[in-house]
Amino acid sequence: MAGIINTLAGNGSAITLSILIFMGFPADVSNATNRIGALAQTITAVFSLKRTPRTKMLFNDSYWFFIPSIIGSIVGAIIAVEIDPGLLKMIIGGIMLLLLITLVTNPKKWNIATDVSKNRKTWINAILVFLVAIYGGFLQMGIGIMLLSILVLIAKYSLRDANIIKLVLAVTFVMPAFFVFLYTGGMEWIPGITLAVGQSIGAVIGARYILFLPKANLYVRWLLIVILTVSSIVLLRIPEWMMGLFDL
Repeated sequence: MAGIINTLAGNGSAITLSILIFMGFPADVSNATNRIGALAQTITAVFSLKRTPRTKMLFNDSYWFFIPSIIGSIVGAIIAVEIDPGLLKMIIGGIMLLLLITLVTNPKKWNIATDVSKNRKTWINAILVFLVAIYGGFLQMGIGIMLLSILVLIAKYSLRDANIIKLVLAVTFVMPAFFVFLYTGGMEWIPGITLAVGQSIGAVIGARYILFLPKANLYVRWLLIVILTVSSIVLLRIPEWMMGLFDL
C-alpha cells in the first residue's frame, strides 16, 4: 500500500514509519530502516513507468534538478544521523500533523494543464528542490507532497506530469541518503527488506495501473488522513497531554 501511495502522490512513508515505530524501533532506527524500502520502491516505480515521448520529455526536464537534489539529500541525512532520537520522534509527529492539514484541504488550483511555454530551469526552482531534498534526506516522509507543490504551483506542470518528475527526483533524494545511513549504521535489514518487497510490488501496480484510475487519488487521500491522524496523535503523545490537563 505504501508503494502505491508514494507512486500516486506521496506520504507512503507515513505508513512505513508508523509501522516501524509501532513495532518498537527507536525513531532514528526507523528513519534509517525506512530508506531500504524507499530506495527499492522509487527505483522500481521509475523503471515501471510506460515509456512515451511525453515521459521522455519529462525525464529530460528532471535532469536540471539532479545536482541540488543529491547535495540536499546528503546534507539532510547527516543532520538526521546527528539528531537526538526523542526529538526526532516529536519532529516526525509534528510533520505528520502538518501533512494531515494539507490533506484535509483540496484546493482546485491543483487542477491545471502543463504550461509548455514556461522556462523551468531557473535558480529559484533549483533552490526550492534543494531545500526539499534536505528535508528528504532528513526524514523522507512527505517529500512527494512538497515536490508536487513546487512542480504544480510554481513550475506550472500538470499534476500528472509533475508526478512523473517527482518519481524521477525521488530516486536522487533517496539514494544518497541511503548510503549515508548505510555507512553510519542503524538499519534493521529484516523489516527493511520485508517492507522493500511490499513497496516494490506496490510501486509496479501504482505506476502501471492505479495511476490512471480516475478516483485513485481520492481513496488514497482518505486512507492517509486516517493513518496520519492516528500516528500524529500517538507520536505527539496527545492522549497523555490531555490526561495531564485533567490532572490539573
